[in-house]
Amino acid sequence: MHTILQPEGWAKPIGYANGVAARGRLVFVGGQVGWNAECRFETDDFAGQVRQTLANIVAVLAEAGGGPHHITSMTWYFTDKAEYLANLKGIGEAYRAVIGRHFPAMAAMQVMALVEDRAKVEIQATAVIPE
Repeated sequence: MHTILQPEGWAKPIGYANGVAARGRLVFVGGQVGWNAECRFETDDFAGQVRQTLANIVAVLAEAGGGPHHITSMTWYFTDKAEYLANLKGIGEAYRAVIGRHFPAMAAMQVMALVEDRAKVEIQATAVIPE
């Protein structure tokens, strides 16, 4: 279904893949933030918002008949790199609880702000669901 692309001689990445090759139906998940289905934030905790954001991505994928294991790429945007780095353990726990041990190609970056003022993180995802 998906093939991880790991160039020979490269150090193995931790928590992401350098590249992924896949065939099937493409699903593009717009940037999700850490609010619930009613567009309300239940926490200002960074890892808590990551958990909800990932759950939102999984919910959108379910609408297409997919799951977290179909994700091929994720782009993470956060407003505070120091807060992101200080919460890596909680982020990892939230990720494994929602996504499992599936690690797609990823990019992460600090941005000046997100459109939703209370949002600390926004994640965009691409998935490939076999036909």
